[in-house]
Amino acid sequence: GIASVVAGHPLDTVKTRLQAGQGYGNTFKCVLTVYRNESLAGFFKGMSFPLASIGIYSSVVFGVFSNTQRFLSQLRHGDAAAAPSLTDMTLASIVAGIISVGIGTPVELVKIRLQMQTQPYTKANVKLNSTVPGSPVYRGPIHCLRTILQKEGIAGVYRGIVAMLLRDVPGYCAYFIPYAMFCDWITPEGSISPNPFSIWVSGGVAGAVSWAVCTPMDVVKSRLQADGVYLNQYKGTLDCMLQSYQNEGLKVFCRGLLVNTVRGFPSSAAMFLGYELSLKAMKRCQTETNP
Repeated sequence: GIASVVAGHPLDTVKTRLQAGQGYGNTFKCVLTVYRNESLAGFFKGMSFPLASIGIYSSVVFGVFSNTQRFLSQLRHGDAAAAPSLTDMTLASIVAGIISVGIGTPVELVKIRLQMQTQPYTKANVKLNSTVPGSPVYRGPIHCLRTILQKEGIAGVYRGIVAMLLRDVPGYCAYFIPYAMFCDWITPEGSISPNPFSIWVSGGVAGAVSWAVCTPMDVVKSRLQADGVYLNQYKGTLDCMLQSYQNEGLKVFCRGLLVNTVRGFPSSAAMFLGYELSLKAMKRCQTETNP
């Protein structure tokens, strides 16, 4: 999880600015604008909170997926170690997606608020709020979380949960299933387990595919969660979708598609490689401890 954050956060910042910000234009222009205004540190805004919490988040997602898969294999085939069917993997992905939202929503919210708090706004957009646009609103992740709790309560911490649910359930199906299929396809016959290169490539492909599928709802989630740094523009998920469509057309739901797909490869490649190698190391350690 930590490996995936370090590999993917700079492009994640660019993606969030493109989806929920104003005046950034295309991906290249956005990168230049962030660098000119905020230097390299601008790309790492909001990274500390996901970095601190991603271990728990990733262990829950991968743990729920693996254990649900084993439970279904035991239930359907009488053997928890049996190769899972496509149905088993789909159900396990859906369960993992639903469970992950409970932990992931506050993390995503804080990350996005920190990423967006220095982005430019027009005067018309902020006339209802005294905060000067472009100046930091939050001193850090803890201050951000405390401020949201004080102003908006628990409901505010889970702002965008419906959009995140609609993003993550199909997203995890398009994440775990392509990984398993592609890993199986490129692993040489007779190999007991895939080699690190196969894991890295399969994880990267799965990440790119998953983010391509997720992008439309990711735009809605980003806008809902960024909303509230200076003002509240959207009443909910459907209102955000309607307003975005009315103002910018269907193309708005493809904002950040390229950067999401590109970022998805190294981020997910690092995630799966870290996961598989950590698991192998722990199993080896367990075998040596209990021969």
